[in-house]
Amino acid sequence: GDPQGSVLGPLLLIIYILLLGQILRHVNFDFHCYTDDTQIYLSTKSLLNPPLAHIESCLSAIKTWMQQNFLKLNCDKMELLLIGRKSTLTKGGNLTIDDTTVSPSLHARNLGVILDTYLSFDHHIRHTVKSSFFHLRNIAKVRSSLSRPAAEILIHAFMSSSLDNCNSLLSGINSSSLHKLQMVQNSAAQLLTHTKSWQHITPVLCELHRLPVSQCIDYKIFLLTYKALHHLAPP
Repeated sequence: GDPQGSVLGPLLLIIYILLLGQILRHVNFDFHCYTDDTQIYLSTKSLLNPPLAHIESCLSAIKTWMQQNFLKLNCDKMELLLIGRKSTLTKGGNLTIDDTTVSPSLHARNLGVILDTYLSFDHHIRHTVKSSFFHLRNIAKVRSSLSRPAAEILIHAFMSSSLDNCNSLLSGINSSSLHKLQMVQNSAAQLLTHTKSWQHITPVLCELHRLPVSQCIDYKIFLLTYKALHHLAPP
């Protein structure tokens, strides 16, 4: 009965699902909760029956708790992501819960980041590049009618935010993947400053005070490390 968008809504939701954490801890699962999105995970050296059976028993306990609290477990929205080496993943199986079979996914979205089974982030990068160029093409259609500050706001909102979002996860990826992201940044800088494609992009990025993509990733790692060492980060 709580209206959507109310100030008390988030607090009441936390109170409502508080026992869910106790259930997961009781069965020795690690988990993350973000509003109404719950992720459970475990680390194992084998994908044979014991780990999968353990997950199924955990989901059964969650389903029972939800039924007792006027909720329903939607198995159609459930995703199973196995992360590991190719030799290990070939031995994986399916989950069965509530007469529904959940097969392992090749990738799954986690708060804006697309994780894949090998943590290569290839799918995430392809999606970021495709989405960024889509927005850049739309901005290019109206660029002549926009002032530079207005165009810069649009580019930062639709493109820069995507490149910077959780970019610390991309530390150590291969140079070809970094090049794809760098092409997005270069195209955005050229669009903003009316720079020709044959002109050198480094002075333009310096003018805009933008680090190259690889250095942005390193900067984010250094910043997180500095905050952790100086007690400026969350526990």
